[in-house]
Amino acid sequence: MKELSFKSASELVRGYKTGRFSPLEVLDAVLDRVDECEYRLNAWRLIDRKRARRRARASEVRWAKGKPCGLLDGVPAAIKDVTETKDWPTLNGSLSINPRGPWNVDAVVVERLKSHGAVILGKTETPEFAWRGITESELHGVTRNPWNPDWTPGGSSGGAGAAVSAGMVAIATGTDSGGSIRGPASFCNVVGFKPTFGRVPVWPASPLMMMEHCGPITRTVRDAALMFSVMAGGDHRDGYAIQEPSPNVLSGLGRGVGELRIGFSADLGVARVDDEIRRVTTRSTKILVI
Repeated sequence: MKELSFKSASELVRGYKTGRFSPLEVLDAVLDRVDECEYRLNAWRLIDRKRARRRARASEVRWAKGKPCGLLDGVPAAIKDVTETKDWPTLNGSLSINPRGPWNVDAVVVERLKSHGAVILGKTETPEFAWRGITESELHGVTRNPWNPDWTPGGSSGGAGAAVSAGMVAIATGTDSGGSIRGPASFCNVVGFKPTFGRVPVWPASPLMMMEHCGPITRTVRDAALMFSVMAGGDHRDGYAIQEPSPNVLSGLGRGVGELRIGFSADLGVARVDDEIRRVTTRSTKILVI
């Protein structure tokens, strides 16, 4: 069962198609990981097992009929607890928000994940109003790194990064203004990026929507492209959203980066960077020129 919990979203979809395993079997596997890991990691603000099981069962029926509803049908997913959901309160890691709501709308990205059949387990931890580079809050305590519980998973999407890294879900949403996807992806050894402003709609509106970018956190580059292709695209409710069709990022994965010109600075000319971090980061840039 543990093997199923670490399969990528792309592998899960292929397995459902061939009948090697089912969405309910995969849900059981990731919930076993939750039971095994969550008491140490504190990655989740809430998990709704009953609703997740209903979604997995519906996905299993669709696959049995050979009629999946989208690119992520049956894939376990999580939503960062700054992104609105009509199923659960969105507390932004803060004691100041009334959990009674009302909570009656899904954010655009939640709508799109649901429409593609993702099995959303619940909501992941964030520091208060997503405004720290570590993930802890008075609301729900400290979130820890799966690689070493003495370390932070970063922030502010640290709960999402920890949940994906630990095999508790295959994919998760994050938000990023100043590194809140990229930091946890780096700290937790997973994949995440900050999409171009306007490429993924941000609705309902928030005070930070001019800075906030919603993006994917996954375990593979292919899954990041797959999830992004579901999340991206215009929406009339977000006046800043790019209304033209999104590029087909999946088709470009095999082309490499040979034609791209990539800039790199260890310190941007202003910051003092630890010598070890400078060495490791500089060495990593060589991957981009292969």
